[in-house]
Amino acid sequence: MSHKTDAQIASEATLLPIVDLAKKINLSTEDYEPYGHTKAKINPKSLEKLPNKNGKIILVTAINPTPAGEGKTTVTIGLADALNLVNKQKNLGKNTMVALREPSLGPVFGIKGGAAGGGYSQVLPMEDINLHFTGDFHAIGSANNLLSAMIDNHIFQGNELNIDPNRVLWRRVVDMNDRQLRHIESGISVGKSGKQTDGVPRLDGFDITVASEVMACFCLASDLNDLKNRLGNILVAYTFDNKAIFAKDLHAHGAMTALLKDALKPNLVQTIAHTPALVHGGPFANIAHGCNSVIATKMATHLADFVVTEAGFGADLGAEKFCDIKCRMNDLTPSACVIVATVRALKYNGGVAKDDLKTENVQAVKDGLPNLLKHIDNMQNVFGLSVVVAVNRFVSDSEAELNTVIRACEEKAASVALCEVWEHGGKGGLDLAEKVLQAVEKPNNFSFAYNKNLSVIKKIETLAERIYGAIGVDLSDTAKTSLTSLQAIENIDINSLPICMAKTQYSFSDNAKLLGVPSDFRLTVRDISLSNGAGFLVVICGRIMKMPGLPKVPSAEKIDVDENGNIVGLF
Repeated sequence: MSHKTDAQIASEATLLPIVDLAKKINLSTEDYEPYGHTKAKINPKSLEKLPNKNGKIILVTAINPTPAGEGKTTVTIGLADALNLVNKQKNLGKNTMVALREPSLGPVFGIKGGAAGGGYSQVLPMEDINLHFTGDFHAIGSANNLLSAMIDNHIFQGNELNIDPNRVLWRRVVDMNDRQLRHIESGISVGKSGKQTDGVPRLDGFDITVASEVMACFCLASDLNDLKNRLGNILVAYTFDNKAIFAKDLHAHGAMTALLKDALKPNLVQTIAHTPALVHGGPFANIAHGCNSVIATKMATHLADFVVTEAGFGADLGAEKFCDIKCRMNDLTPSACVIVATVRALKYNGGVAKDDLKTENVQAVKDGLPNLLKHIDNMQNVFGLSVVVAVNRFVSDSEAELNTVIRACEEKAASVALCEVWEHGGKGGLDLAEKVLQAVEKPNNFSFAYNKNLSVIKKIETLAERIYGAIGVDLSDTAKTSLTSLQAIENIDINSLPICMAKTQYSFSDNAKLLGVPSDFRLTVRDISLSNGAGFLVVICGRIMKMPGLPKVPSAEKIDVDENGNIVGLF
């Protein structure tokens, strides 16, 4: 096994010049804008002159995440590399691309570290991707905060729209975990002149950029005009007489679109094995819809025969939203689903402490397996997809533990592949690639978890009971009041909208401590908000919040720059 770190492996990799990478997918120099030698932005309009390959979408998801780590992004990248190897070995004439989300600085400097894969299964240049990249997140944050500034300026300058400062819904954002900013008071005058020149005082707060509705609009927009329309439709406040105010009422959406014009072009990079990768957009799946941009996904299906894409966190969050929101809105159909699991994570779900996960414990694997099996059942029987389980193998895994997982999955009619892409890159995922190729050829019975014509409450209940296994749903008084207000908005039928559940990623329930497959629990809905530009309702469950905090020892403490300007400690 390699003893090199992810950063060392990345630094030793030889990258193709962006012009050569672009040639692999038949792009000319007029089709993209280089950002240095190894990154570029592709103009979506350039695709009009290229034949559409109508690539098959392979969705990669996982069991509920644990502190042990599952390696979902690593497996996603390794699978794409492996598919290209199989296609080349068998002379299939096919090619594969990978479509991923951009990492947020919040987890990079918080608890997770880098999010560009690992080992010999990475997208590069990893330092750029994990940090500022091509500036997309900065543009999204700027567009969000421009709208905030225009709302408060409108109130300060006379408030022609009669906005109630206590009913401003729109919050500022920053791409950082900063709990100190969750609740603030803004517009406080500190001068001695007695003149109010610092705005109108009101309660305010910050969310993390990936939770912004601008991010959701950005990732769900089909083109620039669609983005502008979505931005204009964002609900930002209510008036004193209970009228809804939208971004277009403030004439903000044009300038917001101008800030996002270049960011909307997908970013082209590559894996260590030179598989083309589109890394674009990045909403979290526990507080947002958790998928990369629609434009990037559709671009990849246009340019490649197979597209491997990843949805955030477990299948109960990212994969559900990929199907019920992204696919529903954009007429996309996944051809197969890969569920990533590890023996270590299953033992954690079976009650083993993190420090003891390297010790063989077959019974704990059996105790933790229901979590994986529930995810398999959801993807097979709720969404109608063929499932391949990728067991991301670690050296501490015993044969008895691995065989226990394999037998349980096969009893569920799910193919299983042991995966070693961290150590071997695409070669470590050849078995997975072969089984995925078999899966995409099977009959596709793709469907959604709920009918779009159900009421809001019925949709929430359907997800809670069908996907999570809850026995019911309880709405707080705040959620009931919010729902009543949303139902009263003119010309908006909230019952026609899909649901974006905001809940803990660690459990099927809204309680992070209930591991495995909890039963006899009720889902608590704390609040409901309308993301009218994105086109869905956000249902906030339990204690989940849209501005994370840093851990006691953040990853930022380990990150540094050496005397030669090389970044260290990012992994």
